[in-house]
Amino acid sequence: MRYLHSFFRIVVLLLLLVCMPARTEAIPLTPIHILIDVGHGGVDSGTSYGNLHEKDINLQIAKRLYEQLTKAGYSVALNRYEDIALSDDNRWLGNRSRHIRDLAQRKNLAKEIVPQMMLSLHVNWSSDSRRRGPVVLYQSNEQSFMLADLLQSSLNRLANTNDKPVKGKTYYMLRHSYCPSVIVEMGFISNASDREMLTTPASQEKIAQAIREAVSEYVTLTGNLKMETFAEESWWQEPLIQQINGRLDE
Repeated sequence: MRYLHSFFRIVVLLLLLVCMPARTEAIPLTPIHILIDVGHGGVDSGTSYGNLHEKDINLQIAKRLYEQLTKAGYSVALNRYEDIALSDDNRWLGNRSRHIRDLAQRKNLAKEIVPQMMLSLHVNWSSDSRRRGPVVLYQSNEQSFMLADLLQSSLNRLANTNDKPVKGKTYYMLRHSYCPSVIVEMGFISNASDREMLTTPASQEKIAQAIREAVSEYVTLTGNLKMETFAEESWWQEPLIQQINGRLDE
């Protein structure tokens, strides 16, 4: 019965991919397959619990995800590889809000790199400490929904939850058509069970694995990415990000 359900879910996703009218403008093949947007950083710690900060958890899991995706053969970039605020690199947007400059820098990195997909990693918080589990937000296009649905299902299996992906209508990071993008809220720092999973190295590895498996399933179903052998680059692709930041500063 479980396999029958999975079969029908894949059929529905394929029908959505073919029939839905809205499509993104992603280029079929680019040097970077996946851009990992590491939420928050620097003066922006994101949500927190005691001395635990979202920005640190995001980066820890992002590095693990980078390593797993790279080993699987994808060309991947991180938009931050240490505890920095991307707003500091934004000298091109005349806006007094540090938060807006940070978000604009992240979105424009996607515009410059034009990856095949962007995964924005975050940690959730709720005033209800019982609330737990991953939540994946998607854009108003079928590729983003399909990616979000696969990610949600994969992370649900890990967390033993049954949530559905959510349309992120008002989220700045999702209001573009550069590439299929999703926001992955990996769990609630306000929940004890999620908090342990988010902060334990072995569990962080499992979260990264669940995301990597969903990405691979998306690639298999859509055939959008062409796997190639790339020359070895620095582990976090620091030169690439620095080069792009330089162009954005001009």
